[in-house]
Amino acid sequence: MNKAAIEAFFATLQAANPNPKSELEFSTPFELLAAVLLSAQATDAGVNKATRKLFPVANTPQKILDLGLDGLTDYIKTIGLYRSKATHLMDTCRILVERHGGEVPRTREELEALPGVGRKTANVILNVAFGEPTIAVDTHIFRVANRTGLAPGKTPLEVEQGLLKRVPEKYRQNAHHWLVLHGRYVCVARTPRCWECAVAPWCDFEPKTPAPTSKTKATRKAKN
Repeated sequence: MNKAAIEAFFATLQAANPNPKSELEFSTPFELLAAVLLSAQATDAGVNKATRKLFPVANTPQKILDLGLDGLTDYIKTIGLYRSKATHLMDTCRILVERHGGEVPRTREELEALPGVGRKTANVILNVAFGEPTIAVDTHIFRVANRTGLAPGKTPLEVEQGLLKRVPEKYRQNAHHWLVLHGRYVCVARTPRCWECAVAPWCDFEPKTPAPTSKTKATRKAKN
């Protein structure tokens, strides 16, 4: 994908969704951090279902600590890997209270020092909560960047570095959301929906997936 194609690619995504938002529900940086920690190998919808009950009761590090591990676990037990996530969140809350006055830190180094927080999670917090032009490479962005030719790479870090070099600065702030949503709903893993993709003209993926015929739809329905 050349420079002109990248410009058209992001201009099209911006036109379709000028103000993209995270699908995780939150109202403070801490709520976002907690939701992202809970979202590993889980759907945003599943996390939101749990946090809609948790956050009205405990939405600060101290209130989470006051719940205790068993109390927190009861709220998030519908989420995959909930036991380890509960432990990580409790440990994170303890550090936030003891070292950061109960506030979410604003530097990558301090964020990555929190239990369960890696580079991807830190990038999400920096971008979504604090408005920095970071790009958190999850499975969706990794796939889209490689499949489209936008920023090919063998590792998430390679893809992230490629995106930061190739995405025009004016689009960088929202690039994370656009690429996640595109990968989640259009450029899906098994069969990309090229026939309804607005950015297909600038994508290097070939051959493009054709629109399903009535026969194809019937076959898929029968298999399901």
